[in-house]
Amino acid sequence: MIPFSPPRIDDAVVNEVTAALKSGWITTGPRTKTFEKEITEYCGCNATVAVNSWTMGMQVLLHWWGIGPGDEVILPAYTYCASANVIVHSGAKPVMVDINPEDFNISVEAIQNAITPNTKAIIAVDLAGFPCDYDAIYHLIQKKEIVGQFSPKNDLQQKLGRILLISDAAHSFGALMNGVRSGSLADISTFSFHAVKNLTTAEGGAICFNLPQDFNSEEIYKEFCTKILHGQNKDALAKTQKGNWRYDVEEPGFKCNMTDIQAAIGLVELRRYQENLERRKQIFEAYDQAFSSFKWAILPLHTTENKISSYHLYQLRIAGITEQQRDAVMQAIFDQDVSVNVHFLPLPTLTAYKKRGYKMEDYPETWNKYQNEISLPVYFDLNDELVNTVIDAVKNAVKQVLG
Repeated sequence: MIPFSPPRIDDAVVNEVTAALKSGWITTGPRTKTFEKEITEYCGCNATVAVNSWTMGMQVLLHWWGIGPGDEVILPAYTYCASANVIVHSGAKPVMVDINPEDFNISVEAIQNAITPNTKAIIAVDLAGFPCDYDAIYHLIQKKEIVGQFSPKNDLQQKLGRILLISDAAHSFGALMNGVRSGSLADISTFSFHAVKNLTTAEGGAICFNLPQDFNSEEIYKEFCTKILHGQNKDALAKTQKGNWRYDVEEPGFKCNMTDIQAAIGLVELRRYQENLERRKQIFEAYDQAFSSFKWAILPLHTTENKISSYHLYQLRIAGITEQQRDAVMQAIFDQDVSVNVHFLPLPTLTAYKKRGYKMEDYPETWNKYQNEISLPVYFDLNDELVNTVIDAVKNAVKQVLG
């Protein structure tokens, strides 16, 4: 069976994890701090805080920004549930909007129609690793009439003076827009290093800060290191200094720091990441070439004049089919021992959000994309022979179901 997206675990990873275990540092320590610095350097952002998951990183971020009851956060209806769950847990209201006709990303026009005086943030999701149109979103939220209705609730919001732009960059590590890497495209970006991501730490994530210059990135970094460790002002590494055992808890914080075991995996992955991206690009190009001549194939947008994807997901769409036919095609692919997936079940189709009053019919473009989408395997160790096996399985399955 060809798997969908296994992690790249080889001797380089095993040796680095073993070295971390033998070093005596298995919680947050020197490897985590090095990982943060190398992410900052790679992405070109101002500061990076490593965390134990995208979800908890975003949860702490929303808390820090003061988002809570009465506030609204705009996000696309087409994303994984975590993007909305964190908003619900903050006490704010998720305001879902539709996506673009040309790609899977949030519609700027839809954002504009959804903004109210209660809007405190926008979460733009780089679905499949293709960056959202951050230039257009920034242009929108900096318009005089939009800024004029912004209603800050605390000093941070007052200092920014507009809606906060957050990049849900869970898929887009290494992607480019106008030559700038993901992690530096929005005010704040949040990465996921889950096992299926391009760069993995098994579980894990990172928050990258790129706020305007009047925000002190060093102070924000220190504040977040405290917030993600129960509000404690010294971590285990700091407390190893002679006589430095005494600590304070400055606020009731969270517990979501990254460990050095996770960071050990991440350091290996980051240092060979361009090799990973190049292989993923080759697989995308092979799929493009194989399916471009078929009228039933709608190829995913992954490269434009000013954007380059991280090649995380190859979202093939089958023209003119229903959700039921798509599912039948997928089953026919599975029957040939090839794993495929769907990214994602739109938020309004999920019970948790149906119960909250969201209706799928309000997001026609999201449904249009979802009902005929199939994500194909893309990972470093997928060799050319296996790529051809995937291609043949898809062709056979479509022919079997559609004739």
